[in-house]
Amino acid sequence: MRFDRDGLRFDFPDDWVLDVDADEWGAPSVTVLSPGGGLWSVMESPAEDPSGGPAEAVAEQMRREYDDVEVEPAQETIEGLRLAGYDFHFISLDLTVTATVRVLVSGTTTRVVFCQADDREWDEIAPVFAAMTTSLVRGLVGS
Repeated sequence: MRFDRDGLRFDFPDDWVLDVDADEWGAPSVTVLSPGGGLWSVMESPAEDPSGGPAEAVAEQMRREYDDVEVEPAQETIEGLRLAGYDFHFISLDLTVTATVRVLVSGTTTRVVFCQADDREWDEIAPVFAAMTTSLVRGLVGS
């Protein structure tokens, strides 16, 4: 399926559940949930330095929420655009969980992409998360 609203365009699997929201300033926030409980989410905010800002805020929140969270800096390049952020590994409800946050600055807008799944699902779902993020970037590059 394709989501295309409020300047956000991306593809997602037909059997996943879409939830559209907005923050207190009206910026769009879209979360897509897998049948197994994994989630992929994109939020928008004013443009900031992609090496810090929103990704660091997510990392700090994860450190507060999970005592033994492992936080590793990460970056990737998609369609020539750099996405910086962090990879996380932690335990929640007796499950090992992997999560990522990536920040993409395009024009005057920053998009924060957050993915999370327990490790029973991660290996299968990580390529789907990557395809969704790539489709989001392509939607921005094609704008």
